[in-house]
Amino acid sequence: MREIQLNRKDRGRLEELITHMHDARPVRRAYALLWLDEGVSMTEVAQRLGVCRQSVYNWVSRFFQPQPRTLKARLTDAPRPGRPCTAKGIIDPLLAPVLDTDPRDLGYGSTVWTAPLLVRYLREQHQVGVSVDSVSLAIARLRFRWKRPRHQLARRLPTWRQAKGGSNGACSPSRAR
Repeated sequence: MREIQLNRKDRGRLEELITHMHDARPVRRAYALLWLDEGVSMTEVAQRLGVCRQSVYNWVSRFFQPQPRTLKARLTDAPRPGRPCTAKGIIDPLLAPVLDTDPRDLGYGSTVWTAPLLVRYLREQHQVGVSVDSVSLAIARLRFRWKRPRHQLARRLPTWRQAKGGSNGACSPSRAR
């Protein structure tokens, strides 16, 4: 790779950025560029910063790309491929008001909200496609507690045995000897 030579303007701006920037990543990259400009080897810079040489090569090539960008933009991370994290900031405000309503009021055939039903609601009403896990995490962040309906057997009447053909007196504890 060619030897790095910074002009005075870039060097001064990098030094100023180091003193005023609070994000560590651009500061590390600025240090790498300054050290390379001073003649430190690529391997030595990588060792000082605790990264591999390829990372330093990537920083240098990104810094010297021909597109006109600000110095800060040339030192920040490159856009990363992959699925963006979208659910956390989007679905919480959409779920908060609906959790206290009855799903039947919105046309769903259920008496309680479930995670799959909330996924369906978000897809149909807000055109947001999320997973069941994302909805479950959002419910936990909203501190909403799932509650299953309790099924209790009805209390038996005192005359239940008589209705079944038995006698209450035969099983009472005072009669047993």
